[in-house]
Amino acid sequence: MTRQTSVVREFFTMKLYIAPGACSLSPHIVAREAGQPVDLVLVDLAKKVLKEDGSDFKAINPKGQVPVLQTDDGDIITEGPVIVQYLGDKAPATKVVPATDSKDRYKVQEWLNFITTELHKNFGPIFRPTTPDAYKQIAKENIAGRFTWVDSKLAGKQYLMGDTFTAPDAYLYVMTRWAKRMEFDLDQWPNLKAFSERVEARPKVQEALKAEGLA
Repeated sequence: MTRQTSVVREFFTMKLYIAPGACSLSPHIVAREAGQPVDLVLVDLAKKVLKEDGSDFKAINPKGQVPVLQTDDGDIITEGPVIVQYLGDKAPATKVVPATDSKDRYKVQEWLNFITTELHKNFGPIFRPTTPDAYKQIAKENIAGRFTWVDSKLAGKQYLMGDTFTAPDAYLYVMTRWAKRMEFDLDQWPNLKAFSERVEARPKVQEALKAEGLA
C-alpha cells in the first residue's frame, strides 16, 4: 500500500509596492493595461516604512526604492524596466511588451533603457533639496535636450512604437508628469505634449491615477 503525502502550497496575489506619483506609477499603469491584478501597497519613502502598518520597507527591498513587485509565487522583483517586462510577458496578447523573439522587443528595451538613464536619473538631482541650484540647472538642460530628441521621434506617431501602446509609453508619461511639476513648458515639444495628453486619456491610465489619488 502506497502512502500519499499532500503538499500544501501557499499562493500569493501579486503585490506592487508604490509611492503615489513616483516612478512606480509606470508599472502600475502597465499592470492595468496588461490586465494583471495587483494589490497596491503604499510606501513612505522618506521613512522607508509601509504606510499600512509601519513595518520596515527595507526588509522587502534593501535598496529602499519603489517599485517592487511580489509575484504570485512570492518572489520579489525590483527595478521598473524589469517589472513592466515581467507584467507584459504574463499577458502577451495585450502586446504591452512584444514577444521575446521579435525585433520590437529590443526596441522596447532600448526605450526603457533610454528613459531610465537619460530622463529618470536626471530628475533625481532636481527633486533633491540639497542639490546646488547650479547643478539643478544642468540637470534641467540635460532633460530638455533629451525631450527635444524624443519629440522628434514622436512625430507622426501615436506612441513610441507607433500606433500601439507599450510599456515605455507608461514610463515616458510619468516623466512628462514630473516635468510639469518642475515647471517645464511642454508647449515647446508639441509631439511630446500631445503624447502625454493621449496617454493620460487612456481609461486604464485614469484608473491608475485615481487609485493613487492623482486624478
